[in-house]
Amino acid sequence: MCTFTKKISKMKIFVAGLPYDLDDAELEEIFEKFGTVTSAKVAIDKETGKSKGFAFLEMPNSAEAKDAIESMNDISLGKKPLVVKEAEERSSGSGGNRPTGNRPGGSSGNRPGGGGSGYNRPGFNNDRNRY
Repeated sequence: MCTFTKKISKMKIFVAGLPYDLDDAELEEIFEKFGTVTSAKVAIDKETGKSKGFAFLEMPNSAEAKDAIESMNDISLGKKPLVVKEAEERSSGSGGNRPTGNRPGGSSGNRPGGGGSGYNRPGFNNDRNRY
């Protein structure tokens, strides 16, 4: 007799709106009510060492993870409601998934003339200033 087993895949969860004093262990404890949590990481600002107010969790059972998302989304742990959803995969590009918006020349910020790397700016060995 052949038995069919359903594969249960893991799921990564994004959580925003966290109280700034919440740590990894407390976050894991909150989500363990819905099932096993294999990792819980609150994002920490490198300069200040303080929480950025969001985190990523991983749960090995996607059904439990979906239950956690439905149950915890829009619940308040502090002053603002949580945003809990399935984490989106990161792109492998150097800039991540950030859109450039209406920045002239694809620059970063509001620099006239494009800003950015400087390769096409006057005085940086472009074709007009080569000789």
